[in-house]
Amino acid sequence: MEQFVFFGGKGGVGKTTVSCAYAYRCANAGVRTLVVSTDPAHSVSDVFDQQFGDDPEPVAGVDGLDAMEIDPEDEMQRHLQEIREGLSEQVSVAMVSEINRQLEMSHGTPGAYEAALFDAFVGVMRDESEPYDRVVFDTAPTGSTLRLLGLPEFLGDWIDRLLYKRRQSIDLFEKAAIGDMEPRRLMEGDPVLERLQRRKEFFEFAGEAMRTDAAFYLVLNPDQLSVNETGRAIEGFAERDLRVRGLVANKLTPSPDDDEDGRGARYLREKVATERDRIAQVRDEFEPPLIAEIESRTTEVRGDVLSAVAAELDVDTGGETGGEGNAEGRRAGGG
Repeated sequence: MEQFVFFGGKGGVGKTTVSCAYAYRCANAGVRTLVVSTDPAHSVSDVFDQQFGDDPEPVAGVDGLDAMEIDPEDEMQRHLQEIREGLSEQVSVAMVSEINRQLEMSHGTPGAYEAALFDAFVGVMRDESEPYDRVVFDTAPTGSTLRLLGLPEFLGDWIDRLLYKRRQSIDLFEKAAIGDMEPRRLMEGDPVLERLQRRKEFFEFAGEAMRTDAAFYLVLNPDQLSVNETGRAIEGFAERDLRVRGLVANKLTPSPDDDEDGRGARYLREKVATERDRIAQVRDEFEPPLIAEIESRTTEVRGDVLSAVAAELDVDTGGETGGEGNAEGRRAGGG
């Protein structure tokens, strides 16, 4: 089983419940696990009845399980501050105020938000994952996730062009130096080139990790809107050469007992019949297999209820086949 496991889907389908249940199951199988929320509507803290921040913390009462929640707004501010500091070192004082103005304007743009969030979860994959055999991501809703997953290829090509232009510029400055005069820019040790190269390596790592060491699952509800969104998401992943490993149908309506015949029971039977049609559509039309059908609960999904949900997930934990040893082998091999 891959080290990184992503659960995505339309907003409100229950990604957090499924992510936490799978992480709980992995930990109980002896797999050292970290569950990470990158969804703006954080609920991991609610599931485990414990407050988490942007550093991994042990989940109380569950051996081998840590959790963290990445705050999108904090991450955006950190991301912009890093850009501001990096650019301020390369431009004149007169340009600093203009840079600050432009960065503040970019704060509310969808691209900046997603780039910051992308940096956050790839940073977890690269810098926080070493102690863990499994890292489970409770991702943002499907549209945002797909845009994030498309960034490595897009920004990698863009950075290549920037590197080419920067090298051309420095080469011209070096050739323009006269006599003993030092050129205004030098190729060796150029901070802009170094920063661009680091970003290129960052995106190369992200693309490689998601293609070779990540498994993607989609959570859906048994209604037509959710099913349609799931179909579009599957196509979106395929366009990026990423395969959805399986589907989880969540919030299914329980059937009433056979001897019940009141108004509520008749309503439930009709609702269950409609949901069965949607589940049949998922099985017939989508290539990824349906790996779990999870009924709605009347209580919050935590404690014993979380354990019951975890038991319904037919997703390999790797615990039975030596997950810890496999992860150590990947790290030793530079993966």
